[in-house]
Amino acid sequence: MRVVVDTNVIVSGVLNPHGSPGHIVNALLTETITVLHDDRILSEYPEVLLRPTFAFPRSDVDVLVDFVESAGEHVSAKPLSLLLPDPNDLPFLEVATSGAADALITGNIKHFKPRRGQHSVLVITPADFLRRYGE
Repeated sequence: MRVVVDTNVIVSGVLNPHGSPGHIVNALLTETITVLHDDRILSEYPEVLLRPTFAFPRSDVDVLVDFVESAGEHVSAKPLSLLLPDPNDLPFLEVATSGAADALITGNIKHFKPRRGQHSVLVITPADFLRRYGE
């Protein structure tokens, strides 16, 4: 299963390993799912995870991001002409589209409903992904 994982799922999964996002992070770490990424996503993960609010040790964040980079699949994403509620989410949708992802897993589905344009990516919450695919 090839997926794109939004940063909020990674953060939530590390904060609460027993919840649905935690199960997604576990599936990532056990390589049950393959995470598609590009340089923008690989830059955003540590940028967010290293915020003082979370107080995650840099070494742990580095190990996680390095693992995603090596175990996942790098995608050369093509730009999409969409207007999303949060333009910072566009890289995740571009990678999902260009990499023919089975799903984009996010805790913020509404952020991926375009204000202009459309896409065919399955955008799904961690809980719904687990119910549907049993990862």
